[in-house]
Formats: sequence, structure tokens, C-alpha cells
Amino acid sequence: MRVRLVSSLLIAAAAACPCGSPTAAAPLQATSQSRDRKGAGQSEKEALDEALSEAGSTPDIIQALETHLAKYPKSERRADIERALAKAAMDTGDERRIILYGERVLKAQPDDLQLLERVARALLANEPDKAASERALDYAKRYEAGIREVEKDGAPSRGRAGWREEVDRGLGRALVLQCRAEGELGSTAEAIELARRSYAIYPDAEAARELGRQLEKAGKYEEAVERYADAFSIPDERNKDTDRAADRARMGGLYRKLKGSEAGLGDLILAAYDRTAAQVAERKLRLKQLDPNAGLTNPMDFTLSGVAGDKLALASLKGKVVVMDFWATWCGPCRRQHPLYEKVMAKFESRPEVVFLSVNTDEDRSGVAGFLKENGWDQPAYYEDGLSSTLRISSIPTTILIDKRGEIASRMNGYDPARFVDLLTERIQQALAQ
Repeated sequence: MRVRLVSSLLIAAAAACPCGSPTAAAPLQATSQSRDRKGAGQSEKEALDEALSEAGSTPDIIQALETHLAKYPKSERRADIERALAKAAMDTGDERRIILYGERVLKAQPDDLQLLERVARALLANEPDKAASERALDYAKRYEAGIREVEKDGAPSRGRAGWREEVDRGLGRALVLQCRAEGELGSTAEAIELARRSYAIYPDAEAARELGRQLEKAGKYEEAVERYADAFSIPDERNKDTDRAADRARMGGLYRKLKGSEAGLGDLILAAYDRTAAQVAERKLRLKQLDPNAGLTNPMDFTLSGVAGDKLALASLKGKVVVMDFWATWCGPCRRQHPLYEKVMAKFESRPEVVFLSVNTDEDRSGVAGFLKENGWDQPAYYEDGLSSTLRISSIPTTILIDKRGEIASRMNGYDPARFVDLLTERIQQALAQ
């Protein structure tokens, strides 16, 4: 955490470093020199470098940066330092500083979605007053507007399920924050409607919990108990044990108030579990329809979409040796490597148990079909559809060889023109012999 924060700050604030983009190590290299100049015309940059080099943790960094701003109140780097302080406050969960520095940063950068969400959330913590609730409502509405703009831009050509998940989660958070602010401002009916909308977009424990609170305020106790039961039962990785314990306490207390005891509460919780599990399953199914590879970790479970419009389920290739060539239209080495692939393919053209897959990794797919036609690449090609991330493809060209058991037998990053044909041929033969 410390390295990331120091590095991000110095990249923005220490452009005078003669070695280009500085790193977290830069202040360490200058420490002894800056100490010698202490009190003798030390520049602001040197003072900042020295202060950060001596900070051992994120709280130390926060203190060092605040001390620096107190010493240099008119610093040209003030905006960068305040942004670093806002990020550090988010890392440490320091709500006071999230508000203090986050609001300053948002004056200059009003469309920072992460800060809009975190500042609104911090303002609504710990029984906010009217002014804080009004500011939080404004930030939450701006956060929603920003997410809507992202949604309007449309999904990327790949990773559509992940994109949809993030957009819906963001909209859900924006609406639940608006709900909380409206509730604090006394607009309970509006708060209930916002919570319902949040839960409909992204059914998670936070939305269910907030809906339960607002319904309880409105005296709608029967439904409030059900919503607390939803929050308690919903499978949500962000639903902490402390939150679930609080949901259990609210649910039990309100149920006893209504019924006189907790008899029958178990059935209500089981019904909530069945209900929320079905909602989560339905959501996963919708995401799966957007991206059949969403959530997969085994490469051989992927389905790839062909450039020609067909689909290929890699599971259909189990029991065969699969050679995957990851390439892109803009990659010069990929073009030079292609004739070598064709030589290897020719060696195994009579072996149906060896399959060669041409896997395109272009972000923009609009020119791929034309590229294949123009260059005479006749082999069917497929888009990577998230496979490169699962296989951790960090550079191209890369060749992945999958053995008959569906396991990775070989990985070749780049290629040696003089040896590629022989090396790949040898590895395929080894995989066939297993």
C-alpha cells in the first residue's frame, strides 16, 4: 500500500526527477543527500522526498503529507498531494479525511466516480446532520449520472458480463446512497422507492438492509422484517459478519415486537434464503447470456466466438492436443511468425488429434476479418473472449499447448525464428506421446 501511494504521488509531483517516471525508490536514493542539505536551502521537492522516504506506513505518509502542506501552504503540488491524501484516507477507511480531502479534489475533478461514492458514503456515516446529508445526496446523484454515462457508452467487445456487473453494482450503490440521504432528510417515501430500485438493479445485502430500515421508519414492520431477512440470508461476499449480526438483531427484535416471540422466524429466514438464492441465480444466468465465459477458470470450459460468426466450445477438443496462437492485427512479430506456424501445421495435417487454434486478441475487432482476408490467413480464427486473461497472456505472440488431459503442457512467449518450427514440433510430439 505504501509503495503504491508514494509512487503515485511522486509520479504526479516530482517531475524534476532526471530518470523519467520516478518510483517509490526515488526518495530513498536521495535521502542522504537531502539530509545533508537540511536547513540549507532545501527545495520543496527535496523536503517532500525526504518526508516520504522516512514514512513507514500509510498513517505515517498521511502525517508527512499534511506536515508538508502546513509548511508549504502555497505548494504548486497541493492538488496532487491532496489527491494522494484522499486516496490514502480511502485505503485506511479514515472517514474524516475522505470528506476533507475528497471534497477538495472533487471541486477540481467533479467526475471522479470513486471519490463521489466514497465521499457520499463517509458523509452519511455516524448520524449526519442536514448539511452533510444534502451534500451526500448531491454526490450520490452525480455518482449515478457518471455511471449512466458509462452505461451509455456501451459494453466493450469483450468482458461484457464483467462490465454489466460493475455498472449494475455502481448504479445499485448510487441509489442506495441516495436512499440513505433522503431518509436522513426525512423523505421516507422517496427513500423507500430508491431502495426498491437499487435492489431491483443489483440485489445485494446493502440494498435489502437499507430498504428494511426505511420500511421500519414508515411503520411497515411486516415487510421490514422480510427485507432484514433478505439482507441476513443473501449470498454476498461484501456482507460482513458484523453486518449480518446486526441484521439478525434487527430482524429478531422487530419480529418479537410483532409476534411476541421468535416462533416461526426460522421459516421466514428459510423463505428469504430461497428467495434471494433464486434472485442471485437469475442474475448469474443473465450475465452468462451476455458472456458464456463469465466466472470460468478452466480454459477448456471456454466457448470462443469465431471471426466468421461460429462458436467453438473448447470442451469439444478434450482428448486432443491443442495449439493456441495468440496474436493481434497490429503485432508485427505475429505476422512474421505466421508462416512458421503454417510449416508446423503442415507436419501434422494428417493427425486429427492435433488442433491448431488462431486466437485474436484485438480490442477493436472491426478490422480483424479484413486483415485475415488481406493477408491470406485461411485458417479459421477465433476471438479470445476472456481466455487470454485466464491463461495470463501478458505479451504476444504467445503459443499455448494444451495436452490430451486438457492441461497446459507448454507456453512459448515470443519466438526464435531459427528454432520455432523445431521447438514447437518437438513439444507437440511429446504431448502426443503422453
